[in-house]
Amino acid sequence: MVIAVSGWTIYTIVLILILVIWGGWQLSTVIRRNRVATLIDEKTFQEGMRKAQVVDLREKKDFKAGHILGARSIPFSTFRTAQNQFRPDLPVYLYDQGKTLSTRAAITLGKAGFQEIYILKTGYARWEGKTKKSKY
Repeated sequence: MVIAVSGWTIYTIVLILILVIWGGWQLSTVIRRNRVATLIDEKTFQEGMRKAQVVDLREKKDFKAGHILGARSIPFSTFRTAQNQFRPDLPVYLYDQGKTLSTRAAITLGKAGFQEIYILKTGYARWEGKTKKSKY
């Protein structure tokens, strides 16, 4: 018995398969993030940041254009080599433009044994608190 399959059917199956794989990968990333980090809103972030290590994961030019007051710039592109600068006894507050880089950094810190990792839920894009722009 031979089943005739049109070209569109094959493309549809491949597209669905790609979407399922992508969705599964996204879900596994969220699950891994939630195991090591906590998403917090802006108010909670502001309340705890004085007792934490606040890290801006955006690139230097974005940091210079404006950043959360008190944050230090560690671009995600250099994060793995700079993670030894963190104190494991203090909470780490991460943010980027959204949550993507923060999620990846949190997973890396979690693997290194950090216990208190927090991610700004809305990212810098929706930050309404105090900011600072670099002089240069």
